[in-house]
Amino acid sequence: MLHIGHGYDVHRLVEGRPCIIGGVTIPYERGLLGHSDADVLAHALTDALLGAARLDDIGSLFPDTDPAFENANSLILLSRVMELVRSQGFELIDADCTIACQAPKIGPHRQAMRENLAHAMGVTVAQIGVKATTTERLGWEGEGKGIGAWAVCLLTTTDSPEQNADKAL
Repeated sequence: MLHIGHGYDVHRLVEGRPCIIGGVTIPYERGLLGHSDADVLAHALTDALLGAARLDDIGSLFPDTDPAFENANSLILLSRVMELVRSQGFELIDADCTIACQAPKIGPHRQAMRENLAHAMGVTVAQIGVKATTTERLGWEGEGKGIGAWAVCLLTTTDSPEQNADKAL
């Protein structure tokens, strides 16, 4: 059985924070504000996985009120979620992600992002797509106020439908 999931995340750009996207620290004068490392791409992909597996969202699993997740590495959180998804009888077929920002430029870092996400999830780089758009200077992303990311993923069940139903109970 196939399951599709969609994830979305957004973080404000601020002074004094690193700009970490897809596990890559991008040289830029501003970074993303958040309780964890604010990796908008890893967060969107994490929520897509959770949605496809019909589990809670990232905020429920890793609340921003919990000091344990302050400045957490989002690739580690993604890895933990992939383990959870697998424990529920699912495996990733494919994921596709889009980053929306006017700056910094994503192109030079895209392959490293794909590699980081794939490594964290224990899948091949060929299973992870990453692309970017500037939004043509429209909206808050185009005005340089923040960065948004969307992700979709396709999971397949590794167990029979009956075994998956039993796990949900």
